[in-house]
Amino acid sequence: MSEDTLDRAESAPPVRDWPALDLPGTDFDPVLRALMREGPVTRVSLPDGEGWAWLVTRHDDVRLVATDPRFGREAVVDRQVTRLAPHFVPARGAVGFLDPPDHTRLRRSVAAAFTDRGVERVRGRSRGLLDELVDAMLEAGPPADLTEAVLAPFPVAVICELMGVPDSDRHSVHTWTRLVLSSSHGAEVSQRAKHEMGAYFADLIGARSDATGEDVASLLGAAVGRNEITRDEAVGLALLVQLGGEAVTNNSGQMFYLLLTRPELAGRLRAEPEIRPRAVDELLRWIPHRNAVGLSRIALEDVEIKGVRIRAGDAVYVSYLAANRDPAVFLDPDTIDFARDPRPHASFGFGPHFCPGGALVRLESELLVGTLLDRVPGLRLAVAPQDVPFRKGTLIRGPEALPVTW
Repeated sequence: MSEDTLDRAESAPPVRDWPALDLPGTDFDPVLRALMREGPVTRVSLPDGEGWAWLVTRHDDVRLVATDPRFGREAVVDRQVTRLAPHFVPARGAVGFLDPPDHTRLRRSVAAAFTDRGVERVRGRSRGLLDELVDAMLEAGPPADLTEAVLAPFPVAVICELMGVPDSDRHSVHTWTRLVLSSSHGAEVSQRAKHEMGAYFADLIGARSDATGEDVASLLGAAVGRNEITRDEAVGLALLVQLGGEAVTNNSGQMFYLLLTRPELAGRLRAEPEIRPRAVDELLRWIPHRNAVGLSRIALEDVEIKGVRIRAGDAVYVSYLAANRDPAVFLDPDTIDFARDPRPHASFGFGPHFCPGGALVRLESELLVGTLLDRVPGLRLAVAPQDVPFRKGTLIRGPEALPVTW
């Protein structure tokens, strides 16, 4: 061991194991909470991959790493970085592992679908789809599984509408998505599902090379036809959008679990419909929507954060969950405060890789909250809160079923 390495080992924070916990309800990850207490910059070892990585948890540091070009995603490719799951292996050319300007070029091809105008394009159809699902649930009568009846099919229908996936193909796309997002089936099953869904989108995009539609598949097909992006790039972007869109199922499941176990929150939203957009934003900040962390970055040069020197080549993770509970930004961050303003939460990320579907998520969440609270005023859990089953081995947290009555 060189003298430099020895000095660094003695001065760096210890490496903490961070298991992928299957947490119940809306419990905040106790390991992450401990890491937040230990310091703004710590070191972690995740269940898969090799070695350790830096973890930053404060809101300003998270924003810095996510937006600073001194931290890149492409350098992760071909590296055995410690990671959450075996199928998080970086793939060369995947949009999640691109840096600007290539990343910017790809995102530009679908930007029109995610503008306020693009999202408003699907509002009427989304409201109609949601009303149909609630009609069917009410007609069948209580009890019901809210996840199966509404929270799962609604986001699938909306993102497929935005993507341009025909009705006849939506069940298959949803099945592939569930397999890709779960780690409980193993890497081989997840990779096979991802390959099959990629082949499907390759055909769909290829058939729309001359399309003029506003859906994502048509925009991608047109961009490929103009030689602005490659077919493989288009498929990778389609997969990312589809997977991200269906994550709303689990997010909304946690949101309604919270509202149904905290009836004072639901009561206020029924009584004060004008606060619902602000309240949804606060719920999106507060809900611990994922397990551990997402994708890492690599420091491309030496960078100092809060007095800690991160060397070129080191892997770095940010925690958006931790950033959303930073007491320097959010007064009493563990409290749900519908009057909180401003709300600079990190739930959709920062920088080049911020989630393009933020406006769509807000639209879906506001429609779900408004429609279910207004149309089913007696909505309540049909079982004790501790008996609601939550998904295991999944990257995005949420209830497997949400038994309700009214």
